[in-house]
Amino acid sequence: MGQAPEKLTELLKRLWDHFSQRRKKQFGLLLGLMILASLAEILSIGSVLPFLAVLTEPQRVFDLPLLQPLIKALGINTVSELLLPITATFCLAAVLAASIRLILLRSSLFLSAAVGSDIGYDMYQRTLYQPYSVQMSRNTSEIIDGISIKSTAIANGIVMPLLYIASSAIITSLIFGALIFFAPETTLIAFGIFGSIYVVVIKMTRKQQLIDSKNIAHESTQVIKSLQEGLGGIRDVLIDGTQNTFCSIYRKSDFLLRRSYASSSFISVAPRFAVEGLGILLIALLAYFLASKPDGVSKAVPILGALALAAQRLLPLMQQAYSSWANLRQNQHSLKDTLEFLDQPLPENLEEEAIEAIPFSKSIELNNISFVYSPEQKAIFNNLSLNIPKGSRIGFIGETGSGKSTLLDILMGLLPPSKGALEIDGIPIASDNIRSWQKHVAHVPQSIFLADGTIAENIAFGIPKDQIDFAQVENAAKQAQIHEMILSLPDRYSTLVGERGVRLSGGQRQRIGIARAIYKRANVIIFDEATSALDSDTEKAVMEAIDSLSNELTILIIAHRISTLKNCSAIVRLEGGTIHSIGNFDTITTQ
Repeated sequence: MGQAPEKLTELLKRLWDHFSQRRKKQFGLLLGLMILASLAEILSIGSVLPFLAVLTEPQRVFDLPLLQPLIKALGINTVSELLLPITATFCLAAVLAASIRLILLRSSLFLSAAVGSDIGYDMYQRTLYQPYSVQMSRNTSEIIDGISIKSTAIANGIVMPLLYIASSAIITSLIFGALIFFAPETTLIAFGIFGSIYVVVIKMTRKQQLIDSKNIAHESTQVIKSLQEGLGGIRDVLIDGTQNTFCSIYRKSDFLLRRSYASSSFISVAPRFAVEGLGILLIALLAYFLASKPDGVSKAVPILGALALAAQRLLPLMQQAYSSWANLRQNQHSLKDTLEFLDQPLPENLEEEAIEAIPFSKSIELNNISFVYSPEQKAIFNNLSLNIPKGSRIGFIGETGSGKSTLLDILMGLLPPSKGALEIDGIPIASDNIRSWQKHVAHVPQSIFLADGTIAENIAFGIPKDQIDFAQVENAAKQAQIHEMILSLPDRYSTLVGERGVRLSGGQRQRIGIARAIYKRANVIIFDEATSALDSDTEKAVMEAIDSLSNELTILIIAHRISTLKNCSAIVRLEGGTIHSIGNFDTITTQ
């Protein structure tokens, strides 16, 4: 049997645990403001009775117990003297209630925005800190949807509705209590009917709300996925003429997403019209009933006025509470997806301001390592050992699937060995010192990722613009043999490279990748088929840049063509997850 889905209350409890202490205190202060707003509303409604009584039957006002302290304090003897203070009190109460409600609304919106920002940042931070093995198993569309869309949905569709429900519940309870004091029977009948409508609607629409919630959570991811795939592969789409296929995929997901939003919105708004109609009918019947009694009109006006004002306050609050509940149900599955991101663990050394590099002066050693991606799959390596002296240049060759890239991922500390150990100067690398090892390492892949920024920003990738060492940027570009090309550009190091470096050639992108590795001051640089996508002349130029690098650097190269490894001190041939042979260029090429 499958695991029962978590209840909404359980999901909300998990979300609360992720809030910072500062946000929890702000929620507490907001709760106090809600209570204050409720008291102001009661004052506003309570002042209606004497105000209307002064207008309809002035002499009876002197008999109201609540007004006796005010009458005595002001020394009022006639009705005309009482009219001004009663009117002023009514107006002041109305303005005070409206002002506090505005403050409450602003505070709720800004707190919700702050919480949404916290959640989005926390999701992004936790995602970036996950191990490489986790990153490999994920769909980028799900991550982008979760961080950019679902975090907003949590702020607008979970936090704000919860605040609205809390506010509505507090204000409604106090106003309801005040109305019970003035007109118990009428209040119980009226709001018993209104409350029953909402209860029936909630039970009738529960199943549809869950369906809509699932569709919204799933299809929002599918929409982003279809956009990424269509735009990301635009060359192939244009060449193959498959625009209609991607448009159809997008339209299907987008239509279902918007239809689910429409269904959910209808469910959240529909009861309002029934309640408003019944409210008008109820007040009309009550007015007829009261007016038919002796002195009915004079007695009915204050009660009807108070009831009408209370209904004008309470019915929107009841609708707001119900609509907020519908929003909670609509975003229940998005909340579940968000919590999966928020529950990701963070590294223990996250708070460390600066991580010192591990000592590295002798060698990198793979000591009887084995590696398998999952228990269901075949092992990539079994008891593989390799010693790489510092300052050496090692090439790796082998057929596709022989484990070359996986081996370098292990050397970079991206993948931990299933058995055995990666050792640096005899020190095993584990989770507690992996970042200290990676301070030594830089990676130049086949496809260099370039941000849509300047050349300088891409060489100093990941460094805030105001902290870039431009002298080091220039020095790195010179060693990568791209400095002269950059100087030939109109904006030099301030030249924008375009999205993913579209304004640069393949060779220029690779040399920026080399300059990036040098800027990092890494003394172990790993080239993972960094030249395999280049033409022969460009590859030769890039290899010249690599060969010109300092002999103190340890360089590891995976190459598609063995001819690019002729200057390596050793070449390792991998076959079937084992080291077939190790030799220099001459011995390997004659095998």
